Amino acid sequence: QVQLVESGGGLVQAGGSLRLSCVASGRTFSSSAVGWFRQAPGKERERVAAISWSTNSTRYADSVEGRFTASRDNAKNTMYLQMNSLKPEDTAVYYCAATIPGGTRYDYWGQGTQVTVSS
Repeated sequence: QVQLVESGGGLVQAGGSLRLSCVASGRTFSSSAVGWFRQAPGKERERVAAISWSTNSTRYADSVEGRFTASRDNAKNTMYLQMNSLKPEDTAVYYCAATIPGGTRYDYWGQGTQVTVSS
């Protein structure tokens, strides 16, 4: 059974940093694209970062560009989201997700971790 488990969320003051981790189990994800999403109350889910499987290139939402860094360690089947200069509007539940090998649709999702940024 494929499972993604996030950790690292919490409460932080504006301007602070957090590092989210997402450990995958059940199969390897070295050939999968992986991404980080977030959803705030009353808002639609937003993709904040994505890492391709073929080139390992990353893409970011405009709202987090320059502040967030996504990375992956295929040997550990783990992905990370380093979040710096956090703002109150970054408050949301953050989810990691992965595609099937070579796929483009995110079929696997974690349970989410809460990030709260106080002003």
